Amino acid sequence: MNEANVHQEKKRLDNPPASIQFKIQRREKLGASEYWETFEIPYRRNLNVISALMEIRKNPVTVEGKQTTPPVWDMSCLEQVCGICTMVINGRVRQSCSALVDDLLVVSGGNTITLQPMSKFPNVRDLKVDRSRMFEHLKQVHAWVELDGSHDLGPGPTLSNEKAQERYAYSRCMTCGCCLEACPQYHDDNYIGPQAIGQARLFNMHPTGKITMEDRLDGLMGEDGITNCGNAQNCVQVCPMSIPLTRAIYETNRDITVNALFGWLKK
Repeated sequence: MNEANVHQEKKRLDNPPASIQFKIQRREKLGASEYWETFEIPYRRNLNVISALMEIRKNPVTVEGKQTTPPVWDMSCLEQVCGICTMVINGRVRQSCSALVDDLLVVSGGNTITLQPMSKFPNVRDLKVDRSRMFEHLKQVHAWVELDGSHDLGPGPTLSNEKAQERYAYSRCMTCGCCLEACPQYHDDNYIGPQAIGQARLFNMHPTGKITMEDRLDGLMGEDGITNCGNAQNCVQVCPMSIPLTRAIYETNRDITVNALFGWLKK
């Protein structure tokens, strides 16, 4: 955006619209046909998308004056931590709790915001989707550290600060689904996706987690495994936590190659 456009957009914020329209893609239940409804609410500064949806829910009347059912969506923490409020906003997948209406109006240049559910998951109703597949993928890559009991084992193994910082970046994953929605390779069950690969990397870097590293790598070697990554790098562009997913994919792929080579030599 050049300097003239920046000036124009700043002027746009200084003169906000009297009202905002929300065009929402809706579906009554799983398997039903989708349809669109548009709602209008008075403009207020500092609204986020969830705040706007809550306003619509108070009085769900479309711009045509039709009384309808309140839109359905998922939300919990409202702090971009839980990851469940993911939806496609103006064509871009993101967290609706951190999507500020003022910013969206600046970018679009109008007063209409479009809301859609993620397309890579079963659409339960309206903006709500079933993300169960993501958690099944975590099981597939054994995304946890095994314990042999709840008794006190004393202090755990130490990590260098550099390694701890790298693991912390991967630990911030919210299982929100943004990376999977943006990934052109992820659809149906043909690719496990960057989210599970990042978590496999997180636990493979853990001193105790390395014990079951081979199980995680085996979980990534199937038909839906890591080799199906097309290196589009969309995942890092949309990740709300800036997780280095492409690095995780590269390093995990390397580990799989080394593991497969040494496994072959052992036979």
